[in-house]
Amino acid sequence: MNASFVPQNTMMPSMTSDLTRFAAVLAAALFSMGLAHGEAADRDKPMNIEADALRYDEARQTSIFTGNVVLTKGTIIMRGVKIEVQQDAQGNQVGVLTGTSEVPGFFRQKREGLDEWIEGEGVRIEYDSKTEIVRFDGKAVLRRYRGPQINDESRGSQIVYNSATEVFTVNGGGSSGSAANPSGRVRAMLTPIPAEGTTPAVPSAPPAQLRPSGSVNEKSR
Repeated sequence: MNASFVPQNTMMPSMTSDLTRFAAVLAAALFSMGLAHGEAADRDKPMNIEADALRYDEARQTSIFTGNVVLTKGTIIMRGVKIEVQQDAQGNQVGVLTGTSEVPGFFRQKREGLDEWIEGEGVRIEYDSKTEIVRFDGKAVLRRYRGPQINDESRGSQIVYNSATEVFTVNGGGSSGSAANPSGRVRAMLTPIPAEGTTPAVPSAPPAQLRPSGSVNEKSR
C-alpha cells in the first residue's frame, strides 16, 4: 500500500532548573554547535508512505497505515509498525509513528549543507511538518553521525528535537524513573569537534554502549 501527501508552500514559524534538565540543555548546546539545521527543503517535499494496509477515517481526516511502515519526506525516513497521519487545509502534516519495546520506531534526517545525519528512536515518534519538531517517547535515543561515524548520542525517557533550530531537550523520567528508563537519568556521549581542515580518526572498534548506573557514585566496571 502506497500513499503520498503533498504539502502546500507555507512560511516556517519561527528546561527547568533541576540538574538533570540542565545537563540535557548543556548536551544539546554541545550537540548542535555546528549551527546547521535539518535539511530545509524537507518541509516542502511530499510525504510518501508504504505499508501493508491503510484505513482512512473521513471524520478525523486521518490516514492510518499498519504493517512494515516506511515514510519518506525529502531526506527524512521513518520506520515502524503503525503511523497515523493528519493533514490540514494548508498542507501541514502530523505523523504519529509507533514501534514496539523490542523494535522502537526509527527517524533519520540529513543536516543542511553537511555530511551529517540525525537519527532517533522511540516507542512513539511524533513528527510535525509545520513546526519541524520531532518527539521521541519511550526508550528515546538521539544520535548525530558525521559521515558513517557516530559523533554524539543522548538517551532518556523522552526527547524533543526541533530540526529547524537543532535545539533538543532530554527528560530522564525523574527520580522514580520509568519502565523504559528505570534509573530516571539522562545519558549523553559527546565527541569533540575536530579542528578545521582535519579529518576525524575512524575508531577501530565500535563506540562503547551507554549503560544506566544504579547511583551517581557507581564505579566503572
